[in-house]
Amino acid sequence: MFLAACVQLQGSSDVERNLRVTESLVRRAAAMGCQLIATPEATTYLGPHDRKIVLAEAVDGPTHRRLGDLAASLGVHLLVGSVAERAEGEARRCHNTTLLFGPRGQLLASYRKLHLFDVDIPGGVRFSESRTCAPGRDLVVADTELGQMGLSICYDLRFPELYRALVDRGAELLAVPSAFTLMTGKDHWHTLLRARAIETQCYVLAPAQWGSHDDEGLRCSYGHSVIIDPWGTVVAECSDGEGLCVAEIDLDRVRAVRASMPIQAHRRV
Repeated sequence: MFLAACVQLQGSSDVERNLRVTESLVRRAAAMGCQLIATPEATTYLGPHDRKIVLAEAVDGPTHRRLGDLAASLGVHLLVGSVAERAEGEARRCHNTTLLFGPRGQLLASYRKLHLFDVDIPGGVRFSESRTCAPGRDLVVADTELGQMGLSICYDLRFPELYRALVDRGAELLAVPSAFTLMTGKDHWHTLLRARAIETQCYVLAPAQWGSHDDEGLRCSYGHSVIIDPWGTVVAECSDGEGLCVAEIDLDRVRAVRASMPIQAHRRV
């Protein structure tokens, strides 16, 4: 049993500002006794998309090492929701990548976002993530001291087969760091997250971006970072603004829910 926190940010194009706020909130969560702290998608940069390519670093780049050093200084597991990772052989695109650091600052796992947000909703959101991001190829379940953690990012949430596959690989916790748009978030965010928790009988940690961002007016994020238990109950949630939410994670509850309703054993397809 341990405490986990989801950090909610209002990301911007100012990398140093984003890092300062992130570090402050992560330190606050650690002071509360949290052993697992998760930040949203686009933790280090959320601004004009072409500049993201210029700022992209290797996984062990200086910005990312700074976050690993933060995890080490606090002795916590730190899930950095996503960063811009330099993509080999891609001059005009990068990867949207989650980094999971252990309590000694070691990189335990990284995950490149599989499903890219290319949508054109009449009268609403128009966005083409694939213009500046290259998709990943691999599913990732990280083996940590706190449990088996399945990694995903934002738009992945709409593809339940991904989460079924993560559970097949042993996931007990699911991370869904996001920058869900206001328009889609107000109707779909809680419903989709609770469905993924119920279907997989996992805890779901979903740290989110909130508010308007200086990305040429393209994005306003819904926020409402949440932690959901394996019965589908929201056990912690952020309101508006930057901040964090905290909940107790008890993996015995995962095992109890799965034993009482063994849906994985009942699958026919």
